[in-house]
Amino acid sequence: MWVLPATSAEKKPLYRQIMELIEDSIANGMLNAGDRLPSERQLGELLDVNRSTVINALDKLADRGVLIRKTGSGTFVNPENWGLQSYPVLNWSPPAHGRTGPDDYAMRVEALRKKSLLEHKPLLDLASGSITPDLLPVQTFPELSWYNLCAQEQDAENAMLGLYSFRLAVQSHLRQKLNLQVDLEQILITSGAQQALFLISQALLKPGDIIGVEAPSYFYLLPIFQASGLRLCALPVDEEGVIPGKLSQLAEKNQLKMIFINPVFQNPTGYVMGEERKKNLLQFCRRKHIPIVEDDAYSLLSFNPQTDITPLKKYDRQQQVIYIGSLSKYIGNNIRAGWLIAPKAIINKLASIRQKIDFGLSALPQLLAEHYLLNHIDRHTLQLQARLAQRAERLMSWLAQRYPGEFSMRQPLGGLYLYARFTAPDPAKKFARLLNDLLDEDIIVARGSDFGDKATAIRLNYAHFVLPDAAPPI
Repeated sequence: MWVLPATSAEKKPLYRQIMELIEDSIANGMLNAGDRLPSERQLGELLDVNRSTVINALDKLADRGVLIRKTGSGTFVNPENWGLQSYPVLNWSPPAHGRTGPDDYAMRVEALRKKSLLEHKPLLDLASGSITPDLLPVQTFPELSWYNLCAQEQDAENAMLGLYSFRLAVQSHLRQKLNLQVDLEQILITSGAQQALFLISQALLKPGDIIGVEAPSYFYLLPIFQASGLRLCALPVDEEGVIPGKLSQLAEKNQLKMIFINPVFQNPTGYVMGEERKKNLLQFCRRKHIPIVEDDAYSLLSFNPQTDITPLKKYDRQQQVIYIGSLSKYIGNNIRAGWLIAPKAIINKLASIRQKIDFGLSALPQLLAEHYLLNHIDRHTLQLQARLAQRAERLMSWLAQRYPGEFSMRQPLGGLYLYARFTAPDPAKKFARLLNDLLDEDIIVARGSDFGDKATAIRLNYAHFVLPDAAPPI
């Protein structure tokens, strides 16, 4: 954690880099309320800077209220202001990791993407969160009457909860694919997972609430939580996800209002939470009265039929899990359609808030998503699984050959991502050079630090590892 970004060393004063590093660690949950920082001397040694520079940075953060300096005791994260902005700032789109602006690497990535778009230049964007066009389904569109389309949008129940026919299709899909029995009145159609998360943050949480988020997790990239004034607390995880035993200690220290997890083909690590771990987590959260939000975006992208893709919601007997599903990872980001499963009272509350904000949903993407569920999903997901598994295998081989012995990684079980931790000696400087060398070759990867990881790591979307002999669209 205590590593300064080498890419920005020439443009920002060292004390400012140290301040941003500490603020990032607080925003990402790496430092929790009341945590003690290393001593000034230790920080100077860890960061390879003068002690006076460290003192300057800590003093400025103390002046802002981010830290508390206690003579003879040390420097601590201020429990009163932890996770929130501690000085006046107007920022309608605050960055997920708390920086005041993009760093050098992020700016180079943005410039490279723009150049590729303007000049039609090939780009290997392994940092993308979507699938490539050649993996999208080739499906016929249903015959739609403009009059009937408009009429469905005028229907009060359709406008509040989503099209009745689409909710029926979702209900059937969950029962057949995931063995999940859901009442129709517990289904709210959304325009995707991010709208579902936004509605939850607005209706069920309030500014200052502490929420638990896996570290690493894609949730750290979302501006929704920070924009809502929520505090992020890093949940202890291993190769199977959240560790209930360690979660107990964390819950005692922080009054967790809710936890957010992605238990099947987790983004970015790709782990799959086992049945026993799911049941233990449910039992713990039920005892502590902590609601769980489960994002299930990748479960149908399994490479092995023996992999357990059962949702956490399947084991929920006390209505404590809010389940989020979507189709963007299957049919693309342009057709934004998803669903949220929760008790009827919560569904009505979320629907009411959504109605006040945007007056309902468009019927067209719902009808297209419904058509996909009813006519294409079986064939398409089978072909998608085969293609992704092949690309994952080739990406692993490419990375191992290019950087022999320098990355630690596990064979993906499904989903879209390969997560690789950089294990070479002196990783900080070498890692920064590696990222920039890849950019020089028009290759973009996502950094583990963007997902709240303390270690040097990269996430690669193997859907975008397109080969010269790539097959035609499916």
